[in-house]
Amino acid sequence: MALRVVFADDDYLVREGVRGLLDRVDGLEVVATADDLPGLLTAVREHRPDVVLTDIRMPPTHTNEGIQAARLIRAEHPEVGVVVLSQHTEADYAYDLLADSAEGVGYLLKERVAHVGELTRALEDVARGGSALDPKVVAALIADRRRAADSPLGRLSEREREVLALMAEGKNNARIATELTVSLRAVEKHINAILAKLDIAGDLTVHRRVKAVLAFLNDEGLLASG
Repeated sequence: MALRVVFADDDYLVREGVRGLLDRVDGLEVVATADDLPGLLTAVREHRPDVVLTDIRMPPTHTNEGIQAARLIRAEHPEVGVVVLSQHTEADYAYDLLADSAEGVGYLLKERVAHVGELTRALEDVARGGSALDPKVVAALIADRRRAADSPLGRLSEREREVLALMAEGKNNARIATELTVSLRAVEKHINAILAKLDIAGDLTVHRRVKAVLAFLNDEGLLASG
């Protein structure tokens, strides 16, 4: 039996071009196409494909509809695999896609569409409950992990990073306590832990806070070099 595919992309030429490409592959059948997230979900419910191939950005917001689709489809139809296509090696999107499970999902760069054999294998693997990650995406994930491990900010807890991010926005302890719905004493405790973990010494609290914020901005890539 042919592998039944639903393909989603908001660009008409891409949608029809990829459909024609896949329809020429023995063992694949594109049973429906969609141009936005609601249309994709409707097509999956109507056709119950073996696997979905979807662009990561589509209407209505052109942000992460492909990730949303993967989560919704896997939750509602766990037997349907989902392969998400992206133009960029965005580690954050890959993390989001794989957050719940790597089973039955894939993340490929759009350039892989031109390599029909690779794309076909990815669709087949994901349809069987496996996973498929683009080699360039894997490299980006490894590099991202390495940066996190090498960064002093990697020592911080999730709550401490939240406190530091609010410090970077210029909020004082009272504002931070209000935003996080914690006590002022708890904020002070978190800040002391942040300064200790970042090995920031100094007598003047304001200077130590500035150093911590600079470390955060540098780690996030928000400081201009030079």
